[in-house]
Amino acid sequence: MKVDRRSFLGLGIGAVAGIAISPVGAKLTDDFSIWTQNWPWTPVPPDGEVSYDRTVCHLCPGTCGISVRKIDDRPVKIEGLDSYPVNNGGVCLHGIAGLQYLYDPSRVKSPLKKINNRFVPISWDEALTLVGDRLGELRNDQNPEALACITGSDQGSVPGLFNHFMAAFGSPNYLTMPDLESWLVRTAKTLHGDAYTLGFDIDHSDFILSFGAGLIDGWGSPVACIQAMGNRRQRQATLVQIEPRLSNTAAGASQWIPINPGTEADLAMGMCAVLLKENRFDPVFAQGFKGGFMRFTAMVQKEYPLDKVAGVTGISAADIQKTAVAFAKAKMPVALPGKGRGEGAQNLKEFAAVHTLNCLSGNVNKQGGTFVKPLPKYLNFPDPVQDAVALKGAAAAPLAGSVQELVTRIDKSGESPVKALLVYNANPCFALNDPFRILAAFEKIPFKVCVTSFMDETAMASDVILPVSTFLERMEDVPSKAGLAATVVGLSKPMVKPVFNTRSPGDVVIGMARALGGDMAKSFAWDSYDACLEQVTARIWGPLVRKGHVVLSENPPAGSVETDFEFLAENPVTVKPAGDLEFTLIPIDYFRVPPTVPAPSPFAIKTVSDRILRGTDMFVEINPQSAKNLKDGGFATLTTPAGSVPVRVHFNDGIMPGVIGMVKGLGHTLDNRYVSGKGVNINALISPKIEPNSGMDAAFGIKAGISKA
Repeated sequence: MKVDRRSFLGLGIGAVAGIAISPVGAKLTDDFSIWTQNWPWTPVPPDGEVSYDRTVCHLCPGTCGISVRKIDDRPVKIEGLDSYPVNNGGVCLHGIAGLQYLYDPSRVKSPLKKINNRFVPISWDEALTLVGDRLGELRNDQNPEALACITGSDQGSVPGLFNHFMAAFGSPNYLTMPDLESWLVRTAKTLHGDAYTLGFDIDHSDFILSFGAGLIDGWGSPVACIQAMGNRRQRQATLVQIEPRLSNTAAGASQWIPINPGTEADLAMGMCAVLLKENRFDPVFAQGFKGGFMRFTAMVQKEYPLDKVAGVTGISAADIQKTAVAFAKAKMPVALPGKGRGEGAQNLKEFAAVHTLNCLSGNVNKQGGTFVKPLPKYLNFPDPVQDAVALKGAAAAPLAGSVQELVTRIDKSGESPVKALLVYNANPCFALNDPFRILAAFEKIPFKVCVTSFMDETAMASDVILPVSTFLERMEDVPSKAGLAATVVGLSKPMVKPVFNTRSPGDVVIGMARALGGDMAKSFAWDSYDACLEQVTARIWGPLVRKGHVVLSENPPAGSVETDFEFLAENPVTVKPAGDLEFTLIPIDYFRVPPTVPAPSPFAIKTVSDRILRGTDMFVEINPQSAKNLKDGGFATLTTPAGSVPVRVHFNDGIMPGVIGMVKGLGHTLDNRYVSGKGVNINALISPKIEPNSGMDAAFGIKAGISKA
């Protein structure tokens, strides 16, 4: 048997998938539960009665059900929960390492206040009084809109409480980090109207056209995607992966089509032109095509002819034609947007163009296709009590539509329009492009409060830290998201009492409102977050408690949906990588290293390949054809318009010539010696480029140079 690079990588992918669906995962978790006893900060539990309890992991957007093994009520092991509708018994390496986060060296153990650039512990009463006093000054000054809030997501009751807090306070400046779910909601709003999101029935599709979605590299709900890819061959489903690099997903695909970085939107528009020119679109679904369809049809025929698209993307006209036709001929095709994990800098034009392929195929709200489904409506918050100050502030125009836009607004202002900032479950000072610019903007904000479990880069830049319990220490509703076809709400329950002096984030919000007093306190009249959760989820609370989850929807949405082409008919500008250097630097989403909150566990860092990270040295991938005088394993200097860093070189035939790849999620500077100082944060090498139509950062890569050190 010939084992070439492609088949070798395929075997590796099988191993990755096998961790989620085979007994190997159980063996690894056994080994891991033993191994963790050797970490110096992890207590060794004594012998005792063994029991199991179920909860939901929310370390990532995957929202997997998990089973926690306990000895005398002390959690000692995590496994996937059988029959949970999202992951069906599977679990990823981050999930099985979830116990480490209880004792992580970077845990914030009590409320902290920064004095003379050093954090000192304070009591909860002192912390909440301090926050209440400083925020109260804004309301006393009739300037509540000067408060801004950034959360990692807007899904679930805890983000709902922060939103409720901002409404009662009187500020419209509530923002979330750019994750896959937020891009899908934005895309659905552009093409189908408000209150929708997109789900993809990958499990039943017979033709998956992926525009760089890392289906076994962390895209969407990772375990669910790995399981879907595991049974894809049995279903004889085709996967066409389009991206500049032979990722794990591309290596396991039916076909890998390399594409010039940043031209995915042009390719999708070119494929739309093919389908429209050859009348290969669904005439029944087309009855719902509304504004701008004829203009869109004429525009793509004129602006995206095959030869032009081929020149831009680096894909032959024949391959574009062949792939578009094969997609249209499939019985249950689905096109997936979102490069890598689909988080961070993406662009609306690309998402909209890719989803338009779904609309033209007509496989919308059908098995194996795309679900245009309503946003979950299971939460019912009471209206906030708003006084005159709040009503005036809430009516003001928002300062920005995205975190990067807000940073730009602050950056260009002599005096920051934001006087106080709340950050919850987000680390913009690491996870967004040009983190130094973000840190500089933070410096201009007089008062910053970080609600977090860990001392990450954003917490370190704050004035007050309010520590919250981890997902194993608190109760919370956990809605599924990130492109799943089904909509599931799970109930995360405390598996252990808080290890440190922390609180539920919901109780922190309620505490801040009480500290402010007056009408703010009236808007948060619950005795505790648990009481709030029971009230706002009253519609599903009973089955949620009994079963641990509720399936809100799992079948294709009923009824037709209209499609508006006005946005794409205007042919919005395609955002290109900035600069004029020889190479294009692109981020690589690597499943073992999450680029967002929380930072990788020490266990996850130990599993990183030494062709990515060796000691503290960071490797970049480059095709040998582009290497010139560089040496495999040798040292080099990588330069972009945003800066230069020392790196080491890894020759990889599976990356396109002219492209440099660097893994995302390394290079932390947080307070954790097992994670910090290892590698380079690629975000520091990429300057944001705001997409005019969306207001979002669309800089997925940047032009770069590399020279021998």
